[in-house]
Amino acid sequence: MTSTQGQPGEATEGTARSSGALRVRQLLPKRQSVDLVEVLTRLSSAPAVAPFDPSRTEFVADLSRRLGRRGRGLPETQALAFWMRKAALHRLEGSFSELGSEQIVLMPRGTVFHIPPANVDTLFVYSWVLSTLVGNRNIVRLSSRATEQSNLIIDTISDVLVDHPAVVGSFTMLTYDHDEAVTAMISADCDVRVIWGGDATIQRIRSIPIPPHANELVFADRFSMAAIGTRAYQGLPAQERNRLAELFFSDAYRFDQLGCSSARLLLWVGADDPRTSATDFYDRVRAVVRNNG
Repeated sequence: MTSTQGQPGEATEGTARSSGALRVRQLLPKRQSVDLVEVLTRLSSAPAVAPFDPSRTEFVADLSRRLGRRGRGLPETQALAFWMRKAALHRLEGSFSELGSEQIVLMPRGTVFHIPPANVDTLFVYSWVLSTLVGNRNIVRLSSRATEQSNLIIDTISDVLVDHPAVVGSFTMLTYDHDEAVTAMISADCDVRVIWGGDATIQRIRSIPIPPHANELVFADRFSMAAIGTRAYQGLPAQERNRLAELFFSDAYRFDQLGCSSARLLLWVGADDPRTSATDFYDRVRAVVRNNG
């Protein structure tokens, strides 16, 4: 394992330096302060597994069941649990297998370093689960701004791990403030780095080198808009108009219009005057907002 470490500096929340060691706060597989070098060494020695190894798929399916029970009342958690259900994993495995051939061998990349955004508190699970399913080792850097939902997910993962010891050594989830020494040390040890965030954040992190053989995936700023056909809306019954307002609320409001799919512009399309339809729609959206507090 090759690692680099920045110059010692002031300690920040979630990070501490003592006797040359670089310590961070680990959330999973166990909440504790850890020595970063020890974590990376342990992770690098974890055995590789084939894509969609039963130990990984059974773990994810179990996590889906428990999140589905515990996440009632949390739409994003319910959607996450539904996405991870066993039937969905089987379809995902089938799609993945189709990428292989006699000339193409499908195998894990190695260690993946995930840097998810802070504004969508379920996104880290999607990135981590996909990488876990295809057999990678994973390091996930989580924001220190924990939410009720992210804490519920982390606690549920911790509970599920008790029944899946084979997965315990395959990953770590850490939290630390913007400390380039920590990010540099992890980056030097990864085979893939996945960055989510604004353009400035991505530029800053990309300035930190990764090994020559490593790949990088970035998900930068995106702008979304919504379009509603005026005549189509006029033809909808009240129940369907209410449903459309609920879907719009889920996209635009739950992440304070900061999610990639959160519409920042709404267009009414067609030759018909949209004002009556728009007023009706906005009234229904306002009702959904009131019902959701």
